[in-house]
Amino acid sequence: MKSFSERIAFCKNPVAKKLLTLMLEKQSNLAFSVDVTAAEKLLALADQVGREICILKTHIDILEDFSPAFIADLRKLADKHKFLIFEDRKFADIGHTVKLQYEKGIYHIADWADMVNAHALPGPGIIKALSEAGVPKNRGLLLLAEMSSEKNLLDANYAKKTLAFAEQFPEFVFGFISQNKLSDNPAWIYLTPGVQFQAKGDTLGQQYVTPEKAIIENGVDVIIVGRGILQAKDPAAAAKLYREAGWKAYLDRCT
Repeated sequence: MKSFSERIAFCKNPVAKKLLTLMLEKQSNLAFSVDVTAAEKLLALADQVGREICILKTHIDILEDFSPAFIADLRKLADKHKFLIFEDRKFADIGHTVKLQYEKGIYHIADWADMVNAHALPGPGIIKALSEAGVPKNRGLLLLAEMSSEKNLLDANYAKKTLAFAEQFPEFVFGFISQNKLSDNPAWIYLTPGVQFQAKGDTLGQQYVTPEKAIIENGVDVIIVGRGILQAKDPAAAAKLYREAGWKAYLDRCT
């Protein structure tokens, strides 16, 4: 298995190179999913845990008080703490529509999110459309190949076809949201959601895995943690524990 530093040379997307560089610098392969509905709370949490994470994952459309000023403040925190912003938009429409959703509306996602994600279900046209907006801005795309929810329809065949689509757009697609490593190509970066120290689940179908299982057994690169940090009495301390566990698992996998 190649180390993160060795894999940088294989990446064709600038976000991938920047992400791997940040991960090495911060010794962090932790992404924080900050699913809150108030802008002030989101910014406070990002400031608290920013030193521990390589990625902050947002759902911008759940904010009840969104404003352009919020985006400016979020970008300042990203620069201060050196993390990338991942808008978990999960685009899933025809190319013409998703390009408008990415560039326009009230959110203007392409202007501030380092990376977004999309379902492969509509076909390669969705990737082409997003790339037309994202590549000029040095953005990156993750494709959803597998999900952590119970009884989801993204089976092995779907993941295989998603990988094939990604291979057509290596300058824009740099990795996957998945539960497992899909390919031996060292350029692909894998992010897995549903990570907690207690690998159980919730009442809405979410299934959790531990950092060790995700990274060592399943071969992914970045662990996405939400409620394990959000619901902690001390989010910063919890983030530190997850960062340390995730990084140790990566080092163990390397050896």
